[in-house]
Amino acid sequence: MVFWSYCRDFTGTEREEFELRDGATVGELLEQVYARFGKLGEARRSLLVAVGVEYAEPGRRLERGEEVSLFPPVQGG
Repeated sequence: MVFWSYCRDFTGTEREEFELRDGATVGELLEQVYARFGKLGEARRSLLVAVGVEYAEPGRRLERGEEVSLFPPVQGG
């Protein structure tokens, strides 16, 4: 898992590895993330998730070695 922006501030790290069962979903990974980093759980409704370079929904199945990123919504001006 890669943490961006204030997600990095909340976790105190840029990257963290999580053990998942084969066929686990993004949602299952997020539950582990939020359990480990409670402050992220508080912000969960305003966070985005990507697998590789594509946004991902909680039901998306993960393949071994895929990079998952967690970040706040992107704003421009």
